[in-house]
Amino acid sequence: MSASEKSRWSPAVSPDDGEYADALPIGLAFVTAAKALNRAFEGELAAAGGSRPVWQIVLALKRRRWPTQQDLAAAAGIVGPTLTHHLDRLEKGGMIERSRDPDDRRAVRVELTAAGEELFRRLDEAAVGLDERLRTGLSDEELDAFRGVMGRLLENAGA
Repeated sequence: MSASEKSRWSPAVSPDDGEYADALPIGLAFVTAAKALNRAFEGELAAAGGSRPVWQIVLALKRRRWPTQQDLAAAAGIVGPTLTHHLDRLEKGGMIERSRDPDDRRAVRVELTAAGEELFRRLDEAAVGLDERLRTGLSDEELDAFRGVMGRLLENAGA
């Protein structure tokens, strides 16, 4: 049976089949790749002493000083209660300091400590290292084409 005769959802198509990747619906292929990349990214960050949410937080803190925790949550793409949980852990670990804004006592400012700066450096090295590994063997033209296809897929998905 040829690849064109097999249904994309056919149980006759298996991972052991050389035609498997070509037979996957594009959405499933994308999700499968995204999960594998996320596992790799989480593994690299964990080896460096962090996680994806922690990376998002320290990256946002490194980029600028946020007026409030709510602004930091939006910048890091993390919802409020989850941010508070991570900030509590980072504060206990000596990675951040929280203080009341002297001009607005309701607002809490968050800043990286020296240990937090070191955590940022390790996580940054891990993220850059994975990015370099993922780019191995890909030309600039292939990367540009990939970005174009990703953009169209997101557009087609309504994102």
